[in-house]
Amino acid sequence: MRITLERSNLLKSLNHVHRVVERRNTIPILSNVLLRSDGASLEMKATDLDLEITEATPAQVEQAGATTVPAHLLYDIVRKLPDGSEVRLATNAEGTAMTVASGRSKFSLQCLPQSDFPDLTAGSFSHSFRLKATDLKMLIDRTQFAISTEETRYYLNGIFVHTVENKGELKLRAVATDGHRLARADIEAPAGSEGMPGIIIPRKTVSELQKLLDTPDVVVTAEVSDAKIRLTIGSIVMTSKLIDGTFPDYQRVIPAGNDKELRVDCQSFAQAVDRVSTISSERGRAVKLALTDGQMTLTVNNPDSGSAMEELPVGYENDPLEIGFNAKYLLDITAQLTGNEAVFMLADPGSPTLVRDLAADDALYVLMPMRV
Repeated sequence: MRITLERSNLLKSLNHVHRVVERRNTIPILSNVLLRSDGASLEMKATDLDLEITEATPAQVEQAGATTVPAHLLYDIVRKLPDGSEVRLATNAEGTAMTVASGRSKFSLQCLPQSDFPDLTAGSFSHSFRLKATDLKMLIDRTQFAISTEETRYYLNGIFVHTVENKGELKLRAVATDGHRLARADIEAPAGSEGMPGIIIPRKTVSELQKLLDTPDVVVTAEVSDAKIRLTIGSIVMTSKLIDGTFPDYQRVIPAGNDKELRVDCQSFAQAVDRVSTISSERGRAVKLALTDGQMTLTVNNPDSGSAMEELPVGYENDPLEIGFNAKYLLDITAQLTGNEAVFMLADPGSPTLVRDLAADDALYVLMPMRV
């Protein structure tokens, strides 16, 4: 293989694919990125056996071929080369080494044969649909903070995506929960998504996908089966296994009878929570909200370091109520709200609270209270 390409193009594509590669691998080939040159492009592929990302970038191909080299090492080399430079990649006759040359710099990397590189065979997909990158990014941004990190309940370690009938319209819905909070977001269901199986997209896939959806006007093609999802974003193709498990019936935890309405200015509320929680301990991040007519008092007590209190004018016209929440969870939710005002629907100090965004009725959040 002998090719020449722009450093900026090579770096951009390597940046997308090398993140999939784990730093520590017991299987040497999984530390490598597959490079395959053909026609007028270089195709790169990386995998961890659960997630695979492929991207093609323009290149001048003198001699077609394929090999695999250490992914993080190649990325670091290209990253440190000067801006605007050209990079020449060439393998030796035996295919055991690849030269990376640019200007006066020259590196030689050990290769492993491309025949050893695993292929995440996709199989056939039952449903295929197209949606705007902005819509998909919105679904992810509004829900991914609530994904559980508890490995024992593995079926909560991702975002549950499915279609659902809502007010006579078919919606594509994303839901995530860790048992303490729940986030739900809807978009209009794209054509072709009708009847698709409910799927759980793993946390790592969600995280990588979020980074790839940085071009707003791109249309993403999604292909779904019971076991895998394939997403095509421009020249990038991401294939991922899905979590094999049953997502719990989340509708049961969304409260319907909460009748105490609290309206707060999002920014003022978030800043107040952030200030008083400075005093809280890492282990118990509880903040107490004491509500009376038109006013909220936020308090935090930490036996080791002291206490904090702040008052805030709010829209509240019900019986006085004291309820505690995890400060981090409150800040996570308010960070997703797009409007100036948030609505909390409360019941009592021990029941889940519903949070709505006044500017976006296609998202809702549920937060479990803490004892304070």
